[in-house]
Amino acid sequence: MAKYSRVDGRKSSYCSTAAIVVFVAFCLVGIWMFMSSSFVPGQSPELSSQETGNEEKQTLQESVSKQFDDTSGDLSEDASREIVTSLPKVSGNTDEESWNSAEENREENHGNETSDEKIESENEQKTVDGNDGNGDGKDGETNSREGESNLENGQAEPEESSDGKNYDEASEDKIKNVYREAILNEEKNEKNQDENSEQSAVENTESNENNQTSNEVLPAAAQSEILTESTTQIGAWSTQAEESQNEKKSQQSSPSSENNGHQWKVCNSTAGPDYIPCLDNWQVIRKLPSTKHYEHRERHCPDEAPTCLVPLPEGYKRSIKWPKSRDKIWYYNVPHTKLAEVKGHQNWVKVTGEYLTFPGGGTQFKNGALHYIDFIQKSVPEIAWGKRSRVILDVGCGVASFGGYLFERDVLAMSFAPKDEHEAQVQFALERGIPAISNVMGTKRLPFPSSVFDLVHCARCRVPWHVEGGKLLLELNRVLRPGGYFVWSATPVYQKLPEDVGIWQEMSRLTKSMCWDLVTVKKDRLNAVGAAIYRKPTSNDCYNKRSKNVPPLCEESDDPNAAWNVPLQACIHKVPEDSTERGSLWPAQWPERLEQPPYWLNSQIGVYGKVAQEDFTEDYNHWKTVVSQSYLNGMGINWSSVRNVMDMKAVYGGFAAALKDLKVWVMNVVPIDSPDTLPVIYERGLFGIHHDWCESFNTYPRTYDVLHADHLFSSIQKRCKLVSVIAEVDRILRPEGKLIVRDTAETISEVESMAKSLQWEIRMIYSKDGHCLNMMLRLLSIFRNLA
Repeated sequence: MAKYSRVDGRKSSYCSTAAIVVFVAFCLVGIWMFMSSSFVPGQSPELSSQETGNEEKQTLQESVSKQFDDTSGDLSEDASREIVTSLPKVSGNTDEESWNSAEENREENHGNETSDEKIESENEQKTVDGNDGNGDGKDGETNSREGESNLENGQAEPEESSDGKNYDEASEDKIKNVYREAILNEEKNEKNQDENSEQSAVENTESNENNQTSNEVLPAAAQSEILTESTTQIGAWSTQAEESQNEKKSQQSSPSSENNGHQWKVCNSTAGPDYIPCLDNWQVIRKLPSTKHYEHRERHCPDEAPTCLVPLPEGYKRSIKWPKSRDKIWYYNVPHTKLAEVKGHQNWVKVTGEYLTFPGGGTQFKNGALHYIDFIQKSVPEIAWGKRSRVILDVGCGVASFGGYLFERDVLAMSFAPKDEHEAQVQFALERGIPAISNVMGTKRLPFPSSVFDLVHCARCRVPWHVEGGKLLLELNRVLRPGGYFVWSATPVYQKLPEDVGIWQEMSRLTKSMCWDLVTVKKDRLNAVGAAIYRKPTSNDCYNKRSKNVPPLCEESDDPNAAWNVPLQACIHKVPEDSTERGSLWPAQWPERLEQPPYWLNSQIGVYGKVAQEDFTEDYNHWKTVVSQSYLNGMGINWSSVRNVMDMKAVYGGFAAALKDLKVWVMNVVPIDSPDTLPVIYERGLFGIHHDWCESFNTYPRTYDVLHADHLFSSIQKRCKLVSVIAEVDRILRPEGKLIVRDTAETISEVESMAKSLQWEIRMIYSKDGHCLNMMLRLLSIFRNLA
């Protein structure tokens, strides 16, 4: 027993050492596998995907640039560029599965490459040390391969060191060899992955060509005679800001530097998915001294424009296309039922399964809007829907069925109602594809020029026209075109209750003192309602013959076109009588008025520095070319799915006019710091609104399909943060909506950066010297989670 004790001890030591080697080897393999996975510590998957997308974009740009010999590096700082971005997709898409698959594969490959770089940097010195210690790099490599093969099979074959080293030293060499082998294998993997990526890029390019997202050269005419802001002049035009400044004490302006962080957060508002920053500012609303004049329904914008994102309502779906959307929308897109409960018997809106349906009725037209529209026409044939009367204002519009059915008569209705207890009425209208804004007749003027609406309509709009000297009705008089009609369909017209009789008597005295002619009072027997139709005078003769100056005429210094944050006054603006003045003559009938320069654009200088009428014509021809040869065919926009469009910086309305043959409507916005050309837009049979883009727009989230910004962002940077404007764009665009930007190269780059951080798809057109390069850039993250 004694003489075998040493041998047994050596066998025991041998087994222990073998167990240690096996354990260490398995640990190393586990570490290597963990560090080679797609997860990279300290890096989020979204960031990885974003970097991968940037690499793909750069590769695509280089290849396309070589093909067309027009690299982005050749562009000067002032070169005009266009960018089309679209919001993340939230509903079915034929490319969805392939895009998600590509995203997962590229995230995994990117993670592997990053991990391999870490392994190389961490272990390069170890490998060198191991080679120095062994003095035999090749042998060590061979041993490591054998060891790795055994490890993969779950086996370990300990060997005694040939140079007399103990087993701990031998195992350390084997560890170093395993690291070296891992590096060699990963280099092979990287090579294979690069080859696969190249093949995948080719396949993706072919797929993009099939989906009309291929790289293509647009006709040079698409960018001909680009009218940039750098060539725009004020000329004879004043700005809305200047006009309104004379009518109020102060106007806020807060220029500030840009925030390049792009750290987007979800808006923390009690309004949730329906958040309108300037109408839901309850910190200010709660402190209002009075709400008698609906001050709590007016705009109260935050001191600093929000840069947060509004989430989607749960269950949101892609909006139903027009014209089906006029009759039904998805319930979960506007999940509000109060109006259906209160107004369902009047055929405003009903809940029908997963839809909200709109029978086409209203408080005054339970049996349908079309019958009511024809009733008005028969009452006063001179109204001539779609000919003489083209642009109208609908006050207290409800769900805007009146305006929705007027499209069948070729009439544009600017419908508005407050954000009040009639839950989401304007949101219903916009989701249906009917133009509307959230607004109230309170203490300030409406954001429209004077004498622009051919007709104003009020059907039980709940506005107390007769109180406080008729201040609110006098505001309608300001925006109504001379010779235009006011249609008032309300209970005082046809009911004999004491309250109704009293209101009718007050209205009769007021309208007579305003020199409005009561054309007719008619009763609609089908709906059992009546309407009084008044006409505004076309001269000042009646005003001069009044025995009492009540309501008084406005001061000569009072500018009737000043409309931004200007307090209401109970006075009457004189009617222009000079034949060269705007409002003295009725516009040409529709559609002729669309293409004719207004008669009052005489010899004054236009926005672009030429004679105004020539300026107007050139602008229209320019946009017809751009729209027909670029926007409709070269940007990948499916215009059959587009209904609600906004031109964020309209000039003469040329962009909207160029879309006249499509089933769309365009909200033309004239910024308050731009030449006040909004009257021109109305004169040609289009409509629009004044707005300050340093503040939020009076619309619900997810209400527009396409936003168009021509040199808006470069000009807005002078007064406010661009990041807040982009956040507003994200708020009002529908999912899968498009933003078309035409601006300087520097501004485009800033917008592109923010669009990437918002996970939008990006498709760009570079323009220089009439040559266009069309590129489609897809971000890998299609779905954005704002939960």
